[in-house]
Amino acid sequence: MGSRRAAGERHRTKPAVVGSVAAVVVAGAGFGAYAVYGGQAGGDDTARTTAAAAGEKAKSGPLSATEVTSTAQRFLTAWQQGDVAGAAAATDDAEAAKALLTGYAKDARVKDAAFTAGTPAGEKVPFSVRATVAHEKTAEPLAYDSALTVVRRAGDGEPRVDWHASVVHPELKDGDKLVTGEAGAPPVKALDRDGAEITAAKYPSLGTVLDGLREKYGEKGGGTPGVELRVVRGKESKAAKASDKTLLELSEGTPGTVRTTLDPALQADAEKQVAGKARASVVLLRASTGEVLAVANGGHGFNTAFQGSLAPGSTMKVITGSMLIEKNLASMDKKHPCPKYFSYGGWKFQNDDEFEIKDGTFRASFARSCNTAFISQAPKLENDDLTRQAKEVFGLSMNNWSVGVPTFDGSVPVQSAAPMAASLIGQGGVRMNPLNMASVSATVKSGSFHQPYLVARSVDGREFATASRTMSAATLGQLRELMSYTAAYGTAAEAMAGVGGDAGAKTGSAEVDGQEKPNGWFTAYRGDLAAAGVVQQGGHGGDTAGPIVAALLKNAG
Repeated sequence: MGSRRAAGERHRTKPAVVGSVAAVVVAGAGFGAYAVYGGQAGGDDTARTTAAAAGEKAKSGPLSATEVTSTAQRFLTAWQQGDVAGAAAATDDAEAAKALLTGYAKDARVKDAAFTAGTPAGEKVPFSVRATVAHEKTAEPLAYDSALTVVRRAGDGEPRVDWHASVVHPELKDGDKLVTGEAGAPPVKALDRDGAEITAAKYPSLGTVLDGLREKYGEKGGGTPGVELRVVRGKESKAAKASDKTLLELSEGTPGTVRTTLDPALQADAEKQVAGKARASVVLLRASTGEVLAVANGGHGFNTAFQGSLAPGSTMKVITGSMLIEKNLASMDKKHPCPKYFSYGGWKFQNDDEFEIKDGTFRASFARSCNTAFISQAPKLENDDLTRQAKEVFGLSMNNWSVGVPTFDGSVPVQSAAPMAASLIGQGGVRMNPLNMASVSATVKSGSFHQPYLVARSVDGREFATASRTMSAATLGQLRELMSYTAAYGTAAEAMAGVGGDAGAKTGSAEVDGQEKPNGWFTAYRGDLAAAGVVQQGGHGGDTAGPIVAALLKNAG
């Protein structure tokens, strides 16, 4: 894990000023300027007489600057002085606040904390933290920035700190806690497929991947744990498959090693393709095996590529198309309806720019991504047909992939009426990420589902997910031809220009409520490589995610 470090250290915020007194909490300082607290730095709030008890109307309306500043200062002062009850009483959830603030000193072993309030922005007050984390004979400085928001408490309207775990530390989600002690797992030295070490400094996108590898393989890799301050995830975070996170290392452990399937040259290229694109993600697989060769996320935060849960838009038509062909509801060169509109279940569906294809074939509808060509078949389908196709043929929506790090394995729920129709074009309740959609293209190229993996099963003997059946040769042949035609002459042609060899692709755009532009999707294969990408709020997939995916396939040689 390298040298000792303090995560989240940033510039010191400018102190706010109350009258002529700087709002800086300093241990041992007098607090006469804050007489609004009834002479208490915090207290147990017994001095408060609620509006209800006094027969008065509850306070309402926007908070004043004085209410915001004094509430924030009351909370920070009490917290710094170790008055946990008083600090908790300054929040709108005293019980939850007391538990986490108690753990801050007891479990996280933070001492000598000093809080400096910054300049409020409306009801939000930033503050900086300078403290020491001590464990036995080892101590390290801790520095980070956080923020709190002041709200009116339900019932009496009194100003209180809106309690969330992120107030204590910005890396915390509600239900998480801070703990200092022997690391939950030994550090891991992750290796690429060639045996070279993988670091977040070299590959910024892999920070969350390295966290996941450590959590799963720290003990199995042969290392010994060090001592650290870390975020221990709670129930909700674990449900979202978030990994524990190291914030400060007090003493280094001995790292174990785990080899991954990542290709260093392809990983570097993937990082390059998403650089400067804050919401772009891409995954590259070896189609015949499922090996993950590269994964990258612009912005380097949440691992959308593996754990995202987004509507995949028209890239879903690869799965839907395979189902329609199997059910004899579509055939590549037979006529197929593509009207401007089609209504089903009370919803009116339309094509992009309200186009239509008169007397066209399914090949033409697939290549141009005609929505109504797929929606029009909804009356002939059972509610669970698409769900079964996704699970049985493409290995999706079973929540059983064992990649080596946390992943979301796609979701294609059984739906009825209009939502079922919407799911045929990757909207409704369907959710995917680039890992899932790269696997879809890999299944088409290889002819059968191979669960993607980042760590070989030989490392720990884990079971891989399997699909219960494969497509017939006739269906597979048509699907490959449809994707090949789309890459050469359809909506994917511009992005795939120059990508030679045996190639196929499908574009997608997924509308999201509240977004001005849709999420742009693209999935494709070339030779034995399959890839997929998404650019959130990017617009059309062929213009946004397409160039990222195509460049990665082209540069792979």
